[in-house]
Order: sequence, then C-alpha cells, then structure tokens
Amino acid sequence: MRSRVTLLFLVATLTALGGASARADKIVDPKTVAPEFREAAEKRRAEQVKLIECNNAAKVAKIQRRDLAQFVAECFDKPAEKP
Repeated sequence: MRSRVTLLFLVATLTALGGASARADKIVDPKTVAPEFREAAEKRRAEQVKLIECNNAAKVAKIQRRDLAQFVAECFDKPAEKP
C-alpha cells in the first residue's frame, strides 16, 4: 500500500513539474534558426502571433470557455486586416 502511495506521489510530482514547461510554446525567433529553415520559422511565428491575438480578442470579448475554440478558429481563419 505504501509503495502505491509513494508511486502516485512521484507520478503526480513529475507530472506537475514536467507539465508546467510544456504548456506553452515559445514564439519562434527566425533569427536563431538555420538559414534553410528561416522561411518556415517566419511562417510559424506569424501563425503564433495571430493565434495570440485571437486568444486576446476572445478574452476582451469575454467568450465562454465552451465557445473559445470555435471563436479562435474563426478568428484565425479570417484574412489579416490591412490598415
């Protein structure tokens, strides 16, 4: 019984510690990527920035959690507004 509790505690601790760093992706910096992958890194960065903007727009609009995925997907699929 004690070994199961110890194992459960160990798994919970490792999950908590390992999960914290894996929750959010860092924004890609195209300058730190090899030249042959720079174009892909620039596209990924643009996607990440747009996704962050859509999530922020959802927060401002106070979208409920159940509708968040749909709101962000629709926002992400809209063409970029040009000033």
